[in-house]
Amino acid sequence: MSSAPSHGRDREAARAFRNEFEAVVSNVNRVIIGKDAVIRQVLRGLAAGCHVLLKDLPGTGKTVLARSVARSIHCSFKRIQFTPDLLPMDITGANVFHLGEREFRFQPGPIFAQVVLADEINRASPKTQSALLEAMAEGQVSVEGRTYPLEKPFSVVATMNPLDHHGTYPLPAAQLDRFGLQLAMGFPDADAEVLMLATHLAPDPVFETLEPVLEAERFLAWQRQVAEVLVADPLKTYLVRLGNRIRWDPRALAPPSPRALLMLARLSQARALSQGRPFVEPQDVQAMAVPVLAHRLSTADDGAAEELIQESLDEVAVPA
Repeated sequence: MSSAPSHGRDREAARAFRNEFEAVVSNVNRVIIGKDAVIRQVLRGLAAGCHVLLKDLPGTGKTVLARSVARSIHCSFKRIQFTPDLLPMDITGANVFHLGEREFRFQPGPIFAQVVLADEINRASPKTQSALLEAMAEGQVSVEGRTYPLEKPFSVVATMNPLDHHGTYPLPAAQLDRFGLQLAMGFPDADAEVLMLATHLAPDPVFETLEPVLEAERFLAWQRQVAEVLVADPLKTYLVRLGNRIRWDPRALAPPSPRALLMLARLSQARALSQGRPFVEPQDVQAMAVPVLAHRLSTADDGAAEELIQESLDEVAVPA
């Protein structure tokens, strides 16, 4: 008998989350036009406490999207432009000698923000890219034997140029695995692009007037709420069967790890909650499988990863 009121409160809280989620999406839509689905996925990724990788051509709005989301949820934002000469200390910070006090003091780098844009991440060397790993995995930075915690919420939104572009490096598999999902912006349709031109050619840029619709403390509560969304035992079994179907396929040269399945479960929770449900359904797993798993799979042919995931989704029995 006591579970009924609790169940009702869960549904009410999920509906409140959905309303707040839609408010943030609408706010970002003022700046990023015609990319509603991408905005939702980025926001789900951050709500799940994940890092997001945006892979696409330059000029498709990846940077503006990250800035707009950070401003909408009232989180501090910093941008790191990755270049071949960037050093790890340019990201993490370093101990700087102060002549007056005759002592070294730690000068925090740009990684010390709640939303960090790692712009064109694959233009920097693997050594520099690895400077992000501890921050992304542990939410902290170590410099000369001392550890500095990062403020919560903390997420990295990285942009990545196609690997056939000049001056790019492939991301290490360990770093790719730290990104909860990979997305592509793509080009807007013709009507959306006309509206985008009209909006951004106006005398007063829309982004400069963008106001937060959610406080950072409330966004932290979002992350806690996502973690409480129910994943029933049949759904857990479904996730494992899906992962094993992919792992045993000969096309999967580097199959998804247990962390990948955990990420898929967490992002399925975020999707369910964004639709006003306090429980995960198979459709949530199916919708998130490709963006969560494809960049973690190594296959012999380009594009084979998405095909393999879709085939696995078609073959694995869906729980009732």
